[in-house]
Amino acid sequence: MTKHNSAQRSTAIGTWFSTWFKRNILNYQRALCFFAGLAMVVAYAPFSQWYLALFIPSIALFFISNAKPKAAAKLTAIFAFGWFASGISWVHVSIDQFGGLPLIASLMVMLMLCFYLAIFPALAGYLTALFSKENKLDLWLLPPFWLITEYLRASLLTGFPWLSLGYSQIDGPLAVFAPIIGEVGITALVLYINISLVKLFIAIKDNSPASTCWSASTTPLTLLLTLTVNTWYLSSVSWVKVNDKTVKVALVQGNIAQAIKWSPEQEWPTMLKYLDHARANFDADIIIWPESAIPALEPAVQDYLSTVNRSALLNNSAIITGIINYNFETKEYFNSLITLGKKHLDDQQGYYYNHSNRYSKNHLLPIGEFVPFQEWLRPIAPLFNLPMSSFTRGDYQQQNLVANEFHLLPLLCFEIAFPHQLAANLTDKTDLLLTVSNDAWFGGSHGPPQHMEIARMRALEFGRPLLRSTNNGITAVVDHKGEFIARIPQFEEAVLTTEIALVSGQTPYGQFPKLILLFLIIVPLLTVKFLQFSSTSNKKR
Repeated sequence: MTKHNSAQRSTAIGTWFSTWFKRNILNYQRALCFFAGLAMVVAYAPFSQWYLALFIPSIALFFISNAKPKAAAKLTAIFAFGWFASGISWVHVSIDQFGGLPLIASLMVMLMLCFYLAIFPALAGYLTALFSKENKLDLWLLPPFWLITEYLRASLLTGFPWLSLGYSQIDGPLAVFAPIIGEVGITALVLYINISLVKLFIAIKDNSPASTCWSASTTPLTLLLTLTVNTWYLSSVSWVKVNDKTVKVALVQGNIAQAIKWSPEQEWPTMLKYLDHARANFDADIIIWPESAIPALEPAVQDYLSTVNRSALLNNSAIITGIINYNFETKEYFNSLITLGKKHLDDQQGYYYNHSNRYSKNHLLPIGEFVPFQEWLRPIAPLFNLPMSSFTRGDYQQQNLVANEFHLLPLLCFEIAFPHQLAANLTDKTDLLLTVSNDAWFGGSHGPPQHMEIARMRALEFGRPLLRSTNNGITAVVDHKGEFIARIPQFEEAVLTTEIALVSGQTPYGQFPKLILLFLIIVPLLTVKFLQFSSTSNKKR
């Protein structure tokens, strides 16, 4: 009887301890994953502590290193939810200030977006565990699966590739890899570094004999050493050549408050403001106005556009401005860029309505520029009835804008986050990358600095100087290395003038972005699976 009671007591203690362990230790793991995700925001602009991304994810990776598929997915999702909750919290600014929703509803929309985005890293964690051998998760499989799910995140439902890991490294030593393997490749490198740290920690923790510990540490140490040597070597390599051709530019930051931007009484004061700034800077080859700088439909302001066009022609200058075009025949709106003034040196006409020297935005932003299922969503809340939220897509491939003999590859606002779209429009004649935006929707949040960070990565990947003109910041000029040449502080009305040295040639990534992505996915997958197969075969012998 005593032995029976003792056995029952031991079973009860074991059950209690098991329950306690699941409720506390596992929750402890989840909490650490969540807070590690929250801390990731500091690795990105405006904080730019790039080194944090090289070890913070290893906290979550350590906990999933022995997890089964469902547990791996759950822990990765918790990490990713914290990562997105802090990293894209700026989205809430526009929803709260301009969406017309109650606070609780706007927070719910924000949380739903974070949950959705966390699905993709969670899927990567799940696939990593699922395809590992003998139900033992192999972290080396994570980077290729992560890149697959990141591609899906950038594609499904028009895509939202914001806050990819590689962007955090624009000011770090890994940035030298961008012209070769792009931001997507740097994302893989960040993961490999974190995995190496986890492998080294496990080797030290679990392998007390020095020989065993060294054997388990060989692969991660070799990878880290190889990466260090290549980083040092690539820091002195230039993929494009600076030529003797320069261009003088003037970027106008009007600083028009979003609350009054589309007010009818502000239409002419705004247009006159931009014209005054242009007249004071006609010594520039190209003058850039931001997205929808002219707060009126293009057909309705032909007299004004003709005046600006003639002024630019007389001064041998060109102006590129954002404007909304409306096609009366098809009843379609387009978020556009048009060129006024000189196209070529012998150009005597410049702008005329519906001329071909224009660009219409292709990658529209859901809710802000088009509303999916609008017949159901528009009646729900003002969020789904924002000004200018019924645009039509322009073509995926369009001609570069030509201004004063210079060829500019344009991307409007959110489009700068899609490197494959940029690659599809890059030509040997492309002199400059141009992106214009209106980040007034996001106030003083960290959204605009992150947007600028993404733009800098595009300049580095494709080896072209970049012009970025915005309504209220960050307006900047970036060289082909992704480094600032000049910039204007946010929330100031100002004009940035500078001279830029142009370059010739193309980077490896600029020529083959899709092939490089496939290489980064397929080769590691095949390598890991081959090593797994070899290991299994050796054990059977």
